[in-house]
Amino acid sequence: MMAVRTYQDKTPVLGERVFIDETAVVLGDVKIGTDSSIWPCAVIRGDMHEIRIGERTSVQDGSVLHITHAGPYNKDGWPLHIGNDVTIGHNATLHGCTIHDRVLIGLGAIVMDGAVVESEVLVAAGAMVPPKAHLESGFVYKGNPAKKARPLTDKERDFFLYSSSNYVTLKDKHRVEQ
Repeated sequence: MMAVRTYQDKTPVLGERVFIDETAVVLGDVKIGTDSSIWPCAVIRGDMHEIRIGERTSVQDGSVLHITHAGPYNKDGWPLHIGNDVTIGHNATLHGCTIHDRVLIGLGAIVMDGAVVESEVLVAAGAMVPPKAHLESGFVYKGNPAKKARPLTDKERDFFLYSSSNYVTLKDKHRVEQ
C-alpha cells in the first residue's frame, strides 16, 4: 500500500480494521487506532515528531495532520495526539496539538501548535484555534480566533458517537470493495 510509507526507519503502525484510502499519505512515526479511517487526499506526516490517532477516528478528505519539530525555537516540539471517536472534517488542518475524545473538528478548521481541545467539543467549520489555546469541554467554539460560542446541546453531544459510528460503518463498506 503506497499510501503508508516508512520514513527514516519509522513505519506507521495500524490498528485492526483501519481504512486508508489509496490517495492518502501516512508516513513516519504514526500510530492509528482500531476502526479508524483516513479518507482521500488526507496527509498524515509524522516525519519529525509523533502522531497518535485513537480508535474510531475519521480523518476526512483533504485534511492535513502534522507536527512541530524539536529545535531552537521549541525545545521539545509539539507532537499531534488525537483521541477516540473524533471526526475531523474535510480540509481541516491539525498541527502539533492535542485533541481529546469525542470531538468534532469542522470543515476547514485549523488547530495550531500546543492547542488542547478537551473531550466533547465542537470546533465550528472554518474556525482557527490559535497556538496554545485551551478549549474547555462542553462547548462550541467558532471564529478566528476561535472563541467559546455556547454550550453544547444534548443532541450535539449525542452526535459525537453517532458520527464516529457512522464512519466505522462506511469505512467497513470501503474495505470490502478494496
